[in-house]
Amino acid sequence: MGGKIDYDINSGNGPFTFRMHGQNYHKIGSLLPVEGYIPRFAQLYVYDTAHEVQNRLNALAKGKNNELDETILGGLIEMLDKYNELAKVFRMARDRYESGANEEYSIRLIKNKERGRQFDLPQGEEIAGLIVGDMSIPNSDRDIIVHPKMEKPQYISFLHPSYMSLQYPLLFPYGEQGYIEKTIPYSSEGYTTKRSYVTMREYYAYQIHTRLTSPGTIVRSGRLFHQYVVDAYTAIEQERMNFYLYNQKKLRADLYNNVCDAIEQGDADSKKLGQKIILPSSFTGGPRYMIENYRDAMAICRRYGNPDLFITITANPKWEEITEHIKKAGNENANDRPDIECRVFKMKLEELLKDLQDGVFFGPITAVIHTIEFQKRGLPHAHILLWLQESKQNPSPEDIDSFISAELPDKATDAEGFLLVEQFMMHGPCGHKCMDDNKCTKKFPRQYNNTTNISEAGYISYRRRSDETNFVMKGNTKLDNRYVVPHNLTLLKKYKAHINVEWCSTSSAIKYLFKYITKGVDMATMRIERKGVDQNKEENESQEEINEIKNYLECRYLSACEAIWRIFTFDIHDRKPAVTRLSLHLPNQQRIIYPEGAKLEYILSKDGIKKTMLTEWFEMNRRCPEARKLTYIQFPSYYVWDSDGKMWSKRKQGFSIGRIVNIHPTSGDLYYLRMLLNTEIGPTSFDDLLTFDHVKYKTRVHI
Repeated sequence: MGGKIDYDINSGNGPFTFRMHGQNYHKIGSLLPVEGYIPRFAQLYVYDTAHEVQNRLNALAKGKNNELDETILGGLIEMLDKYNELAKVFRMARDRYESGANEEYSIRLIKNKERGRQFDLPQGEEIAGLIVGDMSIPNSDRDIIVHPKMEKPQYISFLHPSYMSLQYPLLFPYGEQGYIEKTIPYSSEGYTTKRSYVTMREYYAYQIHTRLTSPGTIVRSGRLFHQYVVDAYTAIEQERMNFYLYNQKKLRADLYNNVCDAIEQGDADSKKLGQKIILPSSFTGGPRYMIENYRDAMAICRRYGNPDLFITITANPKWEEITEHIKKAGNENANDRPDIECRVFKMKLEELLKDLQDGVFFGPITAVIHTIEFQKRGLPHAHILLWLQESKQNPSPEDIDSFISAELPDKATDAEGFLLVEQFMMHGPCGHKCMDDNKCTKKFPRQYNNTTNISEAGYISYRRRSDETNFVMKGNTKLDNRYVVPHNLTLLKKYKAHINVEWCSTSSAIKYLFKYITKGVDMATMRIERKGVDQNKEENESQEEINEIKNYLECRYLSACEAIWRIFTFDIHDRKPAVTRLSLHLPNQQRIIYPEGAKLEYILSKDGIKKTMLTEWFEMNRRCPEARKLTYIQFPSYYVWDSDGKMWSKRKQGFSIGRIVNIHPTSGDLYYLRMLLNTEIGPTSFDDLLTFDHVKYKTRVHI
């Protein structure tokens, strides 16, 4: 396995977490080790098998081989030799070498497109073969050819059916073939889809469900299950990345007038209009995706003002639904089943959002945004921003105290509340990871306050009264009200998890708050400089091709819970009400999409090529007097955009907030932005905007 695994995260505190950084890939070496190196991985099936048990122990990291039982290890070897078809093929190569034959041999693992049934046991001659003598046979993405000796291992295609069986022989003891493209058809009974065959994501999602009638080897593999699901999702993600990579011609876009300029200059080939590999905003979790969500959130904020409450809920591995399933499935603890932790958290989150929309805890609401993140330890948690219907932008201390508490409940009168706050809402005692310069990074312990107060900057200090009789003990540390995380006690009693509730409507850092909840996954940024290479030359080279896909893969971290969440296609961001993204452009500068190789004259002659949301808004203003009363941003609240027919139609139900996109920092764009945000004349063309007296409305300008 070739990904960069984050070993530092498992320092001994907390449950095991498998966390990968960067792009993942699989490699396979030669049949025999290069001289001077000990045998490793598949070489152990071929080299010096008389001492195979000891060779396998020697191949492990120092200090770990003493923990292994040689009897169990020998039994596993015997089991694989008897049942695993891939192991049998490598044993065949061993027999050839031990027989003293002069010819050289390599192994070819064949990608057989004919075999698509998931539970068929493979036959050795169908999936592999020995190649005698001819070592010049080229490798391909379809087959794996293992040569006698190679200095460097070769990469295995993630599309190869033996991709997982080679990596996890104990999870696939028969050497079963894995996913093969377009070989598993959908059931036709009561199910309709645009596709005819099961996708890679659906294949892996099927594998990691509990079935009490089957052995469930994968979901009962403990820590190895963490690695397997991360491995599976990276293969799914790579398949999607390849789609974007090989369909860049469908993603190529340029300003309409730039296409015209290219024709005037004699460049009739669209390939000459620049080289850039794009990761579009439709890719969930990518940088463009998160930026668009941030801007949508700010559009809701512009409509309703600052949110009132900021809520964070984290999964609780001890939820009854999780522990009950773990017992039935035969796992030891919740950490063995990140899939169950994610599925139960998804259920709890949906119920919480429904409660919030129904006004159960804080009264009626007008808008809500939530986004999903994953702790370094892997557990999912959700950040929720809430706009109350009776919004209090200048709340009194009593208003805040009615929703939020930062104190321990009285143990005598509310024993349940006291135990829940003790279990979920106490910060401390702080460990070394929580400290910076001998101070807690979360600023605990806080100061005692007899009443809630709000600073000039809008930050709230919650009521934390001094009470020497009311405290909890964590180890040898005494924790009182100064260590309580702000919460809502009614919410805590129902969901029994860490749920932090903060009042945020008065905060001056509201823009930072929105950026925080839409920042996306943790990433690392690196720059590698080559000695002796001119820096300007490097910059010029980098300008020739900008590869957004490569940048994303090299920088992101991925843990088991996040992999599970994405395999099950759970949303990582949602908002209510919806936001319609409105295009904004100067005359003849709208964005168009065209295939790579198409003749530009043909592109410009297509019907509707000049139609955009903006130009059709002009058209609606010309035809409908009532439409002229609405500004461009107000328009989606009453009209719906049909992207196929490129036209606006009267909205029959629902509600949407408008947000302008494709804004470029030129004086012309800012001029039109001022007009479209504020004018009430209902312009029917760009000429109307040019003649509009904007000076009259200059006091109403908001950029």
